[in-house]
Amino acid sequence: MRLGTALVAGRAVPVLQRRGALLPLAGGSLLELIAADATPELAPDAEPLVGVRLAAPLRPPKIVAIGLNYLDHVRESGMDAAPERPLVFTKFPTSVIGDGDRIEFDRSLTERVDWEVELAVVVGRRMRNVAIEDALAHVFGYTVANDVSARDLQFGDGQWVRGKSLDTFCPIGPVVVTADELPDPQALGLRTRVNGETVQDSNTSEMVFGVAELLSFCSRSFTLEPGDVVLTGTPWGCGEFMDPQRSLGHGDVVEVEVDGIGVLRNEVVVHGAD
Repeated sequence: MRLGTALVAGRAVPVLQRRGALLPLAGGSLLELIAADATPELAPDAEPLVGVRLAAPLRPPKIVAIGLNYLDHVRESGMDAAPERPLVFTKFPTSVIGDGDRIEFDRSLTERVDWEVELAVVVGRRMRNVAIEDALAHVFGYTVANDVSARDLQFGDGQWVRGKSLDTFCPIGPVVVTADELPDPQALGLRTRVNGETVQDSNTSEMVFGVAELLSFCSRSFTLEPGDVVLTGTPWGCGEFMDPQRSLGHGDVVEVEVDGIGVLRNEVVVHGAD
């Protein structure tokens, strides 16, 4: 199933996307449906919603992110070798936006804002000390994420949370595709386009630590709850490491895409831009 959240007269409504149409689901928010661990059902007499758009599928209780998890990205970052264990950080849930929303920042705060396409995992069942071989059974589904990063803050602070967590710096969506439709998360193409130009093009098979290993590793350190989102890292092609270096600017349009899920499109608005 392809599940999301639509804005209907300013109200968030969980929906099923079927052949391009959005059908309302019974129950509360998509997060509540995930937590209930029940098969989503259409609302009584459900009819396709007209004149609505998708918002972020959910506001996760927490966002766990993984750094340097593709060998090609490790190399472009100037490191000699991949990390020996997953590099874990977090993004604040207040950074979440959806497809079509604007990535916004103030130039007085940051001038080096970068893109990062990522496969995002939506946890479906509580995870604590889960073995690798059992980890994927706890996945509700997958979505697309853009781990937008203020590189000057990320590297200047000496830790990553602020530079990764500015408001609007975590677009996710457009929908969550349930795990049964994507049985192998290590065989998905993913790419980024900036103003139509492809800048990232790779495959989740290139991950240093696969999805099951990441989930198991995290669950041994802290509990993952239903609705939590795990960002699994980005491949080569980030603007910060290009020659010459590139950063997002006012009016840029960023599209991040994962095969089998969809395209997440966001325009950039820079306050204080000339």
